[in-house]
Formats: sequence, structure tokens, C-alpha cells
Amino acid sequence: MAACTFTLSCSSQKIDVTEAGTPLNPKRASHPFPVKNHGIGLEGADAHPSRFTLGCWLMLQLAAGKLDYTSQAEGMQLQGDYSFAGLFPLHYTDGPGTGLPALVPCDQGRPNKHGFHLMQAMRFAVEEINNGTGPLSLLPGVKLGYQMYDICSNPASVLATIDLLEQQHQNSSNTQKALGVIGPDSSSKSFTPAALLGGYLIPQISYEASNEMLSNKNMYPSFFRTIPSDKNQVAAMIELLVRFNWMWIALLGSDNDYGLQGMMSLSEQAPQYGICIPYQGIIPTASDDTVQTMRHMVDNILKTKVNTIVVFSSKTKFHDFLPYVLERNITEKVWIGTEDWSPSTLISGIPGIQTIGTVIGVSVKDAAISGFANFQKNTIKASMQHVNEHLNVPISSGKDCLQSTDLHTLARNNFSMDKYDITSSFSVYKAVYALAQALHQVLDCDSGECSKRHVTPPELLSPLREVRFSLSNSSVYFDINGDPPTGYDIVSWVWRGKDWSLRVVGSFTPDPVTLTVDAGLIEWHGKGDSESEVPQSFCSPPCPKGHKKLLTGQHECCFDCQACPSATFLNKSAQTECQACLPEQWAPPSSEECQNRTVILLDWVHPLSIALLFFLATCLLLTSSTAIILLLNLNTPVAKSAGGRTCLLMLAALTIAALSTLCHFGKPSPVACVLKQPLFIISFSVCLACITVRSLQVVCIFKFASKLPPAYDRWMKKQGPEVTIFLVSVTILFISVLRVSLDTPLPSQDLQFYHDKIVQECSKTLSVGSGIELAYVSLLSVLCFSFSYMGKDLPANYNEAKCVTFSLMVYMISWISFFTLYLINRETFTMAAQVFATLFSVLAFLAGYFLPKIYIIVLRPHMNTTAHFQNCIQMYTMSKN
Repeated sequence: MAACTFTLSCSSQKIDVTEAGTPLNPKRASHPFPVKNHGIGLEGADAHPSRFTLGCWLMLQLAAGKLDYTSQAEGMQLQGDYSFAGLFPLHYTDGPGTGLPALVPCDQGRPNKHGFHLMQAMRFAVEEINNGTGPLSLLPGVKLGYQMYDICSNPASVLATIDLLEQQHQNSSNTQKALGVIGPDSSSKSFTPAALLGGYLIPQISYEASNEMLSNKNMYPSFFRTIPSDKNQVAAMIELLVRFNWMWIALLGSDNDYGLQGMMSLSEQAPQYGICIPYQGIIPTASDDTVQTMRHMVDNILKTKVNTIVVFSSKTKFHDFLPYVLERNITEKVWIGTEDWSPSTLISGIPGIQTIGTVIGVSVKDAAISGFANFQKNTIKASMQHVNEHLNVPISSGKDCLQSTDLHTLARNNFSMDKYDITSSFSVYKAVYALAQALHQVLDCDSGECSKRHVTPPELLSPLREVRFSLSNSSVYFDINGDPPTGYDIVSWVWRGKDWSLRVVGSFTPDPVTLTVDAGLIEWHGKGDSESEVPQSFCSPPCPKGHKKLLTGQHECCFDCQACPSATFLNKSAQTECQACLPEQWAPPSSEECQNRTVILLDWVHPLSIALLFFLATCLLLTSSTAIILLLNLNTPVAKSAGGRTCLLMLAALTIAALSTLCHFGKPSPVACVLKQPLFIISFSVCLACITVRSLQVVCIFKFASKLPPAYDRWMKKQGPEVTIFLVSVTILFISVLRVSLDTPLPSQDLQFYHDKIVQECSKTLSVGSGIELAYVSLLSVLCFSFSYMGKDLPANYNEAKCVTFSLMVYMISWISFFTLYLINRETFTMAAQVFATLFSVLAFLAGYFLPKIYIIVLRPHMNTTAHFQNCIQMYTMSKN
């Protein structure tokens, strides 16, 4: 066991202490930083009152261990082949802000148990590496040293950095030059040290500085950290707000770089997620001058009626602000906290804090350091044993000596580490191992033996960027900005009476951005009747589905709701405007998406189509049967009286008319649209022309042939009937061709008739050209009816009036019904009605004109004789005379 000897002057009394041990807390209690006195040892401590306190502090920190120790009035040191520096907040000395930095002696501040744990984590890591007992085998045969600094304030952090830089220019063999720096503990304490150390390319790894500006390698080229950047913390907070739909929030931040940068980043990103911040407040440093400011901030929070408050603040600043919140009895709020204060016992220990509502925060993922708790217990035990056995002056006999034991007493009486201590200690632990890993690479230790040589701090930078290892199942490495690409735990406060604890309720990973939260694990303290009811925070309640927002103020979270009309929908990415659906789509009122319109067409497999095809087949069968019968009996009186060969032309025209219905089935095609209407019009006109000419011919024979014999003879000799039929047919053909050429019907989609359906049809169904065609057919129908009616008193064998009238009546009723239905309806039934009207028209003429003839030919053959017809003519002549 190596002996450690030093002499301490206390109350003008020399006390020699010889003990095998190692220092517990390498710090200087009285100064805010270790001051180098160029060779003045502890023997000269009586020259300054602080030396006395320092001596008492150092004596109380002795513990067992094979470590060499020297004190040069600069805090605790461990001599080694290579040394690291540690910057830890062992005291709180932040006092009232005066606008100027204050050099407050560290021993005048409140002891900081958290800083004690951080310092011990570094000591533990160094001891593991030196003894070869750690999770990684590093630096064989090399002894690491350290020197500790108490950075109880921002000036202390800066001056400690200056002291480290001063060491780099000293040539004394007794001076250990730090190859790397662990710390500081906050962003505000890190900016200046990071800039200074970066100028000399001295590696620095902070365990708690999270400000994202520190990732700027142009300004801070040698800065690394083992805590995630605030960039990730802001992303986690926003994801948390979005997860619970807290869109109406207040944002508070401390008046330091940590709070201001966090507030700025969150407020810039919040609008992208629809989050409104009606109030932002900066928490000032507590003083008599800022009391009213803090109370005014609380009033503003109440005025905005927010239920969720995001606090991006350091724990010390927020600690000073919370009493004013409790003063106004603010309850039932949701507080979103940062990794700095949400897991901190400094905040949870405020009397009455359990009444403020629900506290949810982000916390750095922690991991247990095996053996660390026992290490701290052993150091406390060894220290107290040493004091009780070897200190000639009782601990309670001197005020200054008592002051120097504050940290030790705090650790002894309240030793348990909370989550905040554990996470930060593990960050320190990882930082030490990262520097040791980099040094391991510089010294080429992979072979099992290190090449001890002079190493400068910049040599560690390159291997430090490349380190990659695992501690307690946690990967340790740095990205291009020196940040660890790790996430956070989402934690919530849990109270059991006055007992406080943290509960991990979820996690956040930055790449890819993923938030997982189990809301059932959170104990809500809102206005709801149940602890499972999530509090709400909004300016206006969410609009019902399909309602757009009508903004009522400067914040987009304050609005009225208005339902989107039909044929429009509300796009979730633009909730202030209803967007029109695509032409092929539709939407009922209050819709969030459009639906495809129902397509209306007479599909081949539709039941109506199948029925109509059977009807068509029947018509074609009857037509062909009639044609065959007439063809076989073409020279009989009945066939001749019906028109002879003209009947075959009529039947052919009716067949074509019936076949034109095939153009109505299925999706319209250009060919079908061109042929559909002209085929029926032309063929039906031919049929009407034949009947009209036949009726005129019969009337002329019986009534006008004797009166105008030359005209009738000439008309018959010049093949007047055939020419008339031809001219009528050519005329309608010309009209149809001209109409199709000038106004070609094409497949179209009628989007106007129905708002939720598309009518697949041919264009120009009702047009000027189709109107002329219909007028022409109607004229033929009138002529046909007129000539037939004129022969109503002719012999029965030649009297077509009743049959033609019946046929035309059915024809007219069918098409009038269709056009009436077409004007009010475009459903599949209407399309079927057009096919039905066509086939029914064909069937009407087939039944009205040809069926009586077929009946006589087939069933009354005795009436199909020349004698029978001559007898009928004689009887008609006798009746007329």
C-alpha cells in the first residue's frame, strides 16, 4: 500500500497525516477553480483563508487505493502516465444576476450531490481502466491520471479551462497536461470552454451539454458529447405534443443558451405540426428585481388558458420559478420537461410540487454501471474511518473544516442515486472510456503492449471520431457532428403520497423519428374524472370530420368549423380550404376523401341486358320466320297484297333495326356511337317508306286509278313505288351521314346529370341533327298513317288502316316513353328502355303488319286464293255502287 503524506495548517496548528489511501473528491472547495500557485504547496495554505478549507477538504477525501497523489493547490490530482481533466459542478453558486460574471467562491455555494456522483463516475472509470477490471481491456501497462475541477459557476468553468490551457505551455515535469477534458455539465458552461479548447484542438466530451449549436464543427471542432443534442430533444417534445394532440401550449425557457436555443428551435418547428404557442416567456435569474416578472409570466400562462406548458429550462432556473407557480395554485396542467429538470430531485423536492399536475419529460437513456454503487459506498466508509482514527482535530470543532465536509456528509446521509444521477454518471463513464479508447489507438495498444510516448491532445481527435464500442448494452460512437445518435426515454412523475419516483412510459429514437408512448402508464392529473383520461389543450375544439377551419384570430389553432359541401373534401394537409374532387370522383357533404363515382352502362352481363338479348333473339327469330314464310308463298295473293318483294325489304330493314340494339350494350365505342342511331333511323325509315308506298298504291288503285288513269299508269310504268322508296331511303341516309360527319357522336362521360355517378354514353344523343332525323321519321309516320287511314273502307284483304295504326301507336308510345324517361333519368334502366323501345317498335310492325298475313297463309289457306280476293273486290264494288 503506497503512503500519501501531506502537511496541513489548520488554526495555526500543524497536522501531519500519513495514510495509505486515495483522494475521494479531487476538488478545491474554496475557489471556483483550481488556481495554480507555481510551487506553493499546502504548507502555504495559512497565507490565504481558503487554503485552510482546502486542506480540510482534501484530508476528508482520503480513501483506500494504490494511487499516488500530489496537491499543488489546484484541486485533486491522480498522477499517471497520461491525464484527463474532469469538470464537475460540486456546488451551486448561481446568485442574483447583475449583468456581470461573479467570481463567487465555490465553498460558499450549496453542495451538489449530483456533481459528487459525476466526479465519482470518472474516478471509477479511471480505476477500472488502470486495474484492468472494466468491461473493456484498454491501455495495458499504462496508468491514467486525472485532475478534477469544481465548476460551480460559469466563470469557474471558463477559468478552469484557462488553467488547462496554461498547463499545455508549461515545461515542468511535475505538471500533468490533460489530453482530454470531461465536461462541463451544461450548455451555458460549455460554449466558452468549447471555443477555447477547440482553438488548441484539445478533445472535450461533455456529459450534459445538449445545445445543438455545439454541434457546429466550424466553431467547436474538438467538442463531443455523450448526451443527445437538443435537436433530438426538441423533436421528441414535438412528437409528444402531436401524439396527445396538445396544439395550444405555452413555452417557457431559461435565460441561458440552453433555454433560449431550445425555445427558438421548438417555436420554429411547432407551426409545421399545427402547434400554436400563444405565450412564450423567458425565465430570468431569480432576484428581487425579477419577482414581478415571474409573477407576470404566471399571469400570462393563466390568461392564455393553455393546459400544456413546455419548459425548456435548466433545473436551477426552473427551480427558482416554480414557487411563483405554486403561489397561484396552478393545478391540473401538463408540464413537458427537458432532460435537465424532469428527472431532477432538485425540482421534485420543492414542497407542494406534486399539486402542479402531470409532469412528462424526456430523459437520457440510462444504464447501470456495474460495481459503481459499491465503489461509492466503499469510498465513504473508508473516508469516515480515516477521519475518526487519524484526525487530531474533531470534525465538529472547526467551522471551516465542517464546511469542507458538506459534500461528504450529503453523500453519506443521502447516498441513493436517482435516475438523473444514474444517467449523467453513465454519460461521464462513457466519456472516460471514449477518451481511453482513442488513447488506446494512438498508443497502438492492440498488440497487448502500448508504446509509451509523448502524446499531444490533437492526436486523439481522429481516433475519437472513429471510436465504436459497447458499454452495458449501450453503443458508444459519435456522428459527424460529435453527437451520439441515441434517443431518449419518455418519463412521467409518479407520486405515492409525498414519495416521488420516475416511471419510464415510452421512448424516442431520432433516426428514424419514432415515438412510442404507453399512455396507460401515465397518471394523469387533469380535469377528468379518471387518471386514465388524457387532458386536452386547445384553443378551439377539433372540427368534426369533413369540416374546414375558419380562422378567428392570429393563431391557426383558433377557428370556427364549416362543413365542406358535396363534391369537395377536406385535405388533412390543408384544413382551411375544401378541395374539389376529381371529375371522376364525388363526395357527400362533410367528407375527408373522395370516392370513385359509380359507372352507369348497360353491361353485357347485367340481368336486364341478358333479358333484352333474349328479347332480341325472339324478334330476330320471328322476323326470319316471317321472311321464310313469305318467301315460300311469294306468289300467293296474300303475299302480293302485302307488297310482294317489298315485304322482304321491310323485313330486312326491321332485322337491321333490331340488330342496331347491339350497339347499346357494353362500354360505348366510337364505331358503336356512329352506327347506333343511324342504323335504326335509316332501317326504320325504309320500313315506313315501304308501308307508306304500299298504302298509297292500294288507295290509288281503288280510289284514284279510274279518275287519273294516265298518271297512275305512268307512275307504275316508271317504277314509281320503287323510286319513291329509294328516294325516301337516300334522303334519310344523306341526313344521317351529314349529321354524323358534321357532329360525330363519340363515347362520353356525363358528369353533370348525377353528382355521384358517371353515365357512359354516346355524345349528341339529343342534338339538332338527331332532331332533324326524328322529324323526318315522324313525317313518314304521319304520311304512313294518313294513307293507311284513307284505305279504311277498302276490302279487308287490302285494308291496312287498323294494323298500321296499331303499329304506329305502339312505336310512338314506346319512343315518347323513352325520351320522357331519358330527360329525368339516366340509369341502366333508361338505357335498357331505349333497347326495349327499338325492339318493341320492330315487334309492333312485325305483329301489326305481317302477323295477319302469316295467319292467313298458315292457318287460313282457303283465304289465300285468287277467287277469294276477287270475291272480296266484287263485294266492295257492289257496296260502292
